[in-house]
Amino acid sequence: MRQLLLFISIIFVGILFISRLFYLQVYQDNANNLYEDNAIRKVYDYPKRGFVYDRNGKLLVSNQPSYDVMVIPREVKPLDTLEFCSLLKIDKEQFIKTYKKAYRYSPRLPYVFLPQLSKEDYAVLQEKMRKFEGFYIQKRSLRNYETTIGANVLGDIGEVNQRIMNKNPYYKMGDLIGMQGIEASYEKTLRGVKGIKFIQKDRFNRNIGPYKDGKFDTLPEPGKDIKTTIDATLQAYGEILMQNKRGGIIAIEPSSGEILSMVSAPTYNPNLLVGRDRSKNFTKLYNDSIAKPLFNRSLQGVYEPGSPFKLMNALVALQEGVISTDEKVTCYAGYKYGNRFMKCHCRVGTRNDMVHGIQESCNAYFATVYRRILDKPENASIGINVWSNHVKSFGLGNFLNNDLYVGQKGRIPDRNYYNRIYPNTFYSTYTISNAIGQGEVATTPIQLANMIAAIANRGYYFTPHIIKEIKGETLDPNFTTPKYTTIDKQHFEPVIEGMQHVYTHGTAKHLQIPDIDICGKTGTVENFVKIDSVKTQLTDHSIFVAFAPKHDPKIAIAVFVENGYWGGRFAGRIASLMIEKYIKGEVTRTDLENWILNHSLEDEYAKPYSGKPFDINGKTKLQVIPPEEANKLKAQIKKLDS
Repeated sequence: MRQLLLFISIIFVGILFISRLFYLQVYQDNANNLYEDNAIRKVYDYPKRGFVYDRNGKLLVSNQPSYDVMVIPREVKPLDTLEFCSLLKIDKEQFIKTYKKAYRYSPRLPYVFLPQLSKEDYAVLQEKMRKFEGFYIQKRSLRNYETTIGANVLGDIGEVNQRIMNKNPYYKMGDLIGMQGIEASYEKTLRGVKGIKFIQKDRFNRNIGPYKDGKFDTLPEPGKDIKTTIDATLQAYGEILMQNKRGGIIAIEPSSGEILSMVSAPTYNPNLLVGRDRSKNFTKLYNDSIAKPLFNRSLQGVYEPGSPFKLMNALVALQEGVISTDEKVTCYAGYKYGNRFMKCHCRVGTRNDMVHGIQESCNAYFATVYRRILDKPENASIGINVWSNHVKSFGLGNFLNNDLYVGQKGRIPDRNYYNRIYPNTFYSTYTISNAIGQGEVATTPIQLANMIAAIANRGYYFTPHIIKEIKGETLDPNFTTPKYTTIDKQHFEPVIEGMQHVYTHGTAKHLQIPDIDICGKTGTVENFVKIDSVKTQLTDHSIFVAFAPKHDPKIAIAVFVENGYWGGRFAGRIASLMIEKYIKGEVTRTDLENWILNHSLEDEYAKPYSGKPFDINGKTKLQVIPPEEANKLKAQIKKLDS
């Protein structure tokens, strides 16, 4: 009996071992397990990253070769450390430190020992690499930004970290990934797919040739080229106009939602974030907590919209039938409610209808309109939601679901928002600042540009987007499907008429462009900051929104200039110049251009940090740019035109 049990046990164990061997050899003999096999070296073949072009086919981003020195610690043999360090242009301490770091990461996995050799250093090192076992050179591609424009639009690429590798196993140590802008938003499209070669090693860890004659090897798939919606000339022109200023410009083609220009100032040369100095330069830009060059003000800057928001209140009032276009409201140089008074630039006794209310930016007119909207239902608690829903239909107060990597939703308040402040009673006077685009209303420049595009289209917009074409792919339907507002088409004409009057008779009459019917709206927003925990008022922000031409809109634009005094001073001039540059291809209002190029706001931005008392709203002398610096900017524009 014992012999039988022993025999059965031997047979059972034998079958078990044979089954396991069969499973390993047959069922698991596939490419997936090759990644875990220590006897097989994995060599990646990196694809060409896709190129990036502007809307007219101008090359913006290409590639340049890069060479990383890789190490597999377990395979390193004794070597002439001093010679190796000399070739790599590093010292022995750095060699030891990096080697230990690589060993801690993994003794058997490749690690980037020294990234991004120059072509010259690679040529010298390549001839002698056979002397340094365990080290090899991995070829990759770095970006080459063909111009200095569009840093916040284009973004950059950087080395993946452990968090990214844990989240996405596609990426390995030393791989590069889009970090900002288009590079991040369209990473999968641009990167392509890595190829791989499996190399069989012998028991002495030496390469003996392709594993199974390359049966499981794959070729790299190149990334796809992208044509953006950006007009490179318009983008460059906007960046020149915004030098020595802070803020954002967004220009959109109303008929498609294509973003023509996305300027964030101050900006930087995107080539600063390429190569071995990327980390150092990024840290320097990141630590600039005052100018914030990495902060995309066009997408992330959340500001009170000021008077351009009056256009929204006019449209909602017409839709709700609380005022006609002909009814006139008397202004007493402001609007009195309770013990408070909202000042206005109108003369005492001025009577404005809707067109003239927009033309003169009358606070009394729009305070009256706003209160009527909220008070139309049985109480303002209902009216505030009616008003909020109309405004949100223009894409305000929410993410626009565009294809851009970053953004902010802004804020369009409703009754739920105010419940915390006014839990019981709620009256229209409580939120009267919303009538003039201040108070709790907050928007981003791209939202304002989209709002103006919807007005230019008389009631609909296309989701703003940065990509015009990807070869072999169709555009996301989200970008080609119109989004309709809750305002009927007929209500847009009087508002647009008022916007045209702003240019012909109103607050922007000095900004007219010959032969172009521009419809616009100036805006001035109070600017409060905390300095040493004290709420302090600085110079007002300058805002301007516009579209042109009136009857066949080609461009809708929003310009925001921080500490720019008032709407027509900086933002209005810049908007008019951008519109003329795009529609005509040239600028005839050189007086506006020279004024912008010759004036700086750097002194304004230094005020909170100067430790000296300061005045606001233009009481201090406006800083003039030194002639030699202004001439450099003019030379850049001349080069653009040529």
